[in-house]
Amino acid sequence: MLNSNLPEPELLKSLLQPLLEDFQYWFGRSRTFLETETIPFLESQQQSDLLSRVKQAQNEVNTVQVMFLATGSQVGVETSTLFQWHQLVAECWKVAMRFRMEQANE
Repeated sequence: MLNSNLPEPELLKSLLQPLLEDFQYWFGRSRTFLETETIPFLESQQQSDLLSRVKQAQNEVNTVQVMFLATGSQVGVETSTLFQWHQLVAECWKVAMRFRMEQANE
């Protein structure tokens, strides 16, 4: 359980830092997947668009991480942005899961 008595920067750091690291991890995996695999159920433009959105989100997370470190954990992220990143990760998970299922059925 989180300690609500932590000073705000420490609380933010304990919540946001691991979340940003998770987003970096999943966007990195998704990017590698989309750059190295041909996904038969996606048109090439759909795959390219998904990859572009992953790269954009990865850049956004990088920017937030740099600002977060540079300001001593004084920078937050809008909840709507976190939600968009989460939706993108979930979309990538669905594509990867379907890809693996279809590969297993061949």
